Amino acid sequence: MPRRKPGRERPQRRKSTHHREPADAFRCVGCRLDVPMSAPGTAHRNHCPHCLTSLHVDHRIPGDRRAGCRGRMAALSVTVRPDGEWLIIHHCQSCGGLSANRIAGDDNARALLRIAIRPLSDSRLPVSALLAL
Repeated sequence: MPRRKPGRERPQRRKSTHHREPADAFRCVGCRLDVPMSAPGTAHRNHCPHCLTSLHVDHRIPGDRRAGCRGRMAALSVTVRPDGEWLIIHHCQSCGGLSANRIAGDDNARALLRIAIRPLSDSRLPVSALLAL
């Protein structure tokens, strides 16, 4: 590679300062992976299928995108509806709000099971009490 002469610098190329994400994907605030907006089993993707992290964007109705908080929501637990459908319970790290979100068909099964069995690993709660439920 040829050496440059001292004092003769090459001008930098112009760089785009606006990095726009495609409208059909978003960047996860947890694992920083690009997540497609379409999800099997749900009409409104609102969490990352890899780490289950979400953003506090919906106010009352799924998909309304009216929440002003925009805080990071961590997957806290799971619950199951009477018809067998699983829901992820998210906890907002900014305002403390809770929300229940339907799982999608491409969610990481290992991550879902990890938060589902979390109460079994808590030494403060006797396992016999959980099994009695």
